[in-house]
Amino acid sequence: MKVINDVSNAPAAIGPYSQAVKTGNLLFCSGQIPVNPLSGKIEGATVEEQTLQIFANIRALLASQGAELSRVVKSTVFLKEMTDFPKINPLYEAAFAGHKPARSTVQVAGLPLGALIEIEVIAELE
Repeated sequence: MKVINDVSNAPAAIGPYSQAVKTGNLLFCSGQIPVNPLSGKIEGATVEEQTLQIFANIRALLASQGAELSRVVKSTVFLKEMTDFPKINPLYEAAFAGHKPARSTVQVAGLPLGALIEIEVIAELE
């Protein structure tokens, strides 16, 4: 098992967890909220803007291990408001560019730093 905590272009962990953990050929990325890694603050006021920042963060984590979104096998989307689902779904689909990993989407009572959305992924590495 390899703990990944040094991806500078992805947000640092804001608690006692790792940015990602690699075990075998799988990469388990911790849930990403829309934190800009340079400022350490939430990026975007709308769920759409926040979704775009999250995918930038996920891409950075995957790239640190030589992977892309096409290697994601499972994602979980946490939404503050399920009514935002139709807003984020086209952005999600565009980010994955035709690749369709397994996905769960759930509404939650709250997210860290007041985020509107959080996404975690599991990717298969080569």
